[in-house]
Amino acid sequence: MESSPTEKTPLTLQDIEEYKKEYDSKPMNRIIQNVLAKNKITKTIKINDTRVYNRHIFEIDIPTMKATNQQSSGRCWIFAGLNILREIVAKKLKVSDFELSQNYIAFYDKFEKINYTLESIIELCSRDYDDRTLSHVLKEGVQDGGQWDMFANIVKKYGVVPKVVMDETEQSSNTRESNFVISNTLRKFGARASKLFREGKKDEILKEKKEILAKLFKFLCLCYGKPVEKFDFEYVDSSKKYHLEKDLTPLSFTQKYLEGVIDEYVSVVNAPTPSKPFYSLYTVKYVGNVVGGKKITYINLPMNEFKELCLKQLKAGELIWFGSDCGKYRDDLAVWDDEMYDYKNVFDIDLKVEKGDMLDYQISAMDHAMVITGVSFKEEGKPGKWKIENSWGADKVNGGYYLMTDTWFENFVYQAVINKKHLSKEQLDVLNKEYIELEPWDPMGTLAL
Repeated sequence: MESSPTEKTPLTLQDIEEYKKEYDSKPMNRIIQNVLAKNKITKTIKINDTRVYNRHIFEIDIPTMKATNQQSSGRCWIFAGLNILREIVAKKLKVSDFELSQNYIAFYDKFEKINYTLESIIELCSRDYDDRTLSHVLKEGVQDGGQWDMFANIVKKYGVVPKVVMDETEQSSNTRESNFVISNTLRKFGARASKLFREGKKDEILKEKKEILAKLFKFLCLCYGKPVEKFDFEYVDSSKKYHLEKDLTPLSFTQKYLEGVIDEYVSVVNAPTPSKPFYSLYTVKYVGNVVGGKKITYINLPMNEFKELCLKQLKAGELIWFGSDCGKYRDDLAVWDDEMYDYKNVFDIDLKVEKGDMLDYQISAMDHAMVITGVSFKEEGKPGKWKIENSWGADKVNGGYYLMTDTWFENFVYQAVINKKHLSKEQLDVLNKEYIELEPWDPMGTLAL
């Protein structure tokens, strides 16, 4: 590897004096300094005329139920997935207010992740503790976040249930403490597995893994509640008619109301980096939940095709699970708009970066999953803003529904789940290609929280 182009250069006191003189030479700096002493940066530099178009009125606006609330947990991807599935179930039940149990899915996701992580640790236990892959697996531990294919794995294996059958608990809604117990238990196993491997006691490793699974299953039951196995479901439909369905199981309920739905969808991404050619199929090493389940996979597409697929799905009246970087350019009025703040004219700092560079240089990555429910067009066929169903509660502005501008979409939306019927033959053919495996720390392996 070549050395850097220059030697390290220290700051000098003369440098500091020059910067001070430059600062003092512009009276506006003092005015801005006084304003910032009492106000947030974003409130100070907000461009108010961007609000004209950022109103919650949409050309295509798919009717959906009230926003859900993930509380103090990182289960957005589960909430987003179930928010799509509940609309399908609710139409068949003919009800206007309905939720599927997020706790039920989260329980089995956590337990599957525990097994997945234990298996990864065992596979890597011959490596030194500071091996990058092993360190990554141990650092990640078992957290709340996930991806669409992880959601699909749990639904296909365990089914879904109405929320009234397995409601939230304090621990499912506030997961920091339980995550601490689980992740540290697995890290402790990592240290034990490495020691036992060096001592040639491979059978002991498997024995301890089995013991940990039993202990953590009990722990999850105590925190989340024991998952329901059989249940009766009663409800009143929109015509005030009472219904009672007896002796259901999670899988029989899913088969009745959601048969084949999960298999209709594939994940497409827009990751315009030199290392990820378009029209290729990607997966990420050591990122997943169900051992033996479907791998996390992405079809990488150019933004124009990515966006076209989203529009096709909305025009067909279908909702879109999507992943984005929700930490960028959001105001208090439920708007994501990358042209809302004037950093350049106020601070002489240009924060605009090419999307590929944002991914490669850790400026941005997917960190939150939500649902697209609508869109409006500024010009014929060209979106101007998109409507979002979030999972931060219905007590927020606009009842918990947000919007993103189209430029924000292009820059900070990375993933969308699309019904295969909307894909072209060229796009579908990508599914038959060999996986390109990305490293565990690749930004496309970031889990939505």
